[in-house]
Amino acid sequence: MSELYHESPLAGVTAPSGLAVSLREIPDRGMIDLRGLGNDKKFAAAAKEVLGVALPKTPRSSVAWGDIKVLWLSIDQWLILCPRTKVSELLAALRSALAGIHSLAVDVSDMRAVIRMEGDGSREVLMKGTSLDLLSADYQAGSCRRMRFAEIAALLHVVEDDIFDIYVFRSYAHYAWEFLATTARESAKVKLFGAQSAPV
Repeated sequence: MSELYHESPLAGVTAPSGLAVSLREIPDRGMIDLRGLGNDKKFAAAAKEVLGVALPKTPRSSVAWGDIKVLWLSIDQWLILCPRTKVSELLAALRSALAGIHSLAVDVSDMRAVIRMEGDGSREVLMKGTSLDLLSADYQAGSCRRMRFAEIAALLHVVEDDIFDIYVFRSYAHYAWEFLATTARESAKVKLFGAQSAPV
């Protein structure tokens, strides 16, 4: 009998040479979709007890505690990030703590691909696929938001100033990767301000 195994959406795919920024998949990220009433004190307290940190209430923000990160998605939805090996244990603890409380916690680790882009110029590359002004003060380390990227639904998390995680649905993983790999080419690099030399 064959054994079940996990294969990431971009398994075997490597970044091409000649990119202006670094591009790679994060294949071992666990994800839990948590839903509940943000103003329910019992729900908030139970989640904090398990996660070790209070759920973020500020729109488009995130919090972290150790290897657990919590991203705000809406007033009643959060995406919990952790190592894939920790998902089952964390999910069981959440469901136990939230028993009897209006809520939902689901393992969605296989739903999305996670592509990390880092390096100077990452914001300019990302803006080739979205109308967001990633140079504004709204997009500092820790901020996150859903967005339309290259005509598909995506989730952007600003990990650090020049480090970004882009979450896309698994079925669009290769499309998103190819879009980023193409627009991140050194020969496609652009400056947003000032005179630019023509490509050779």
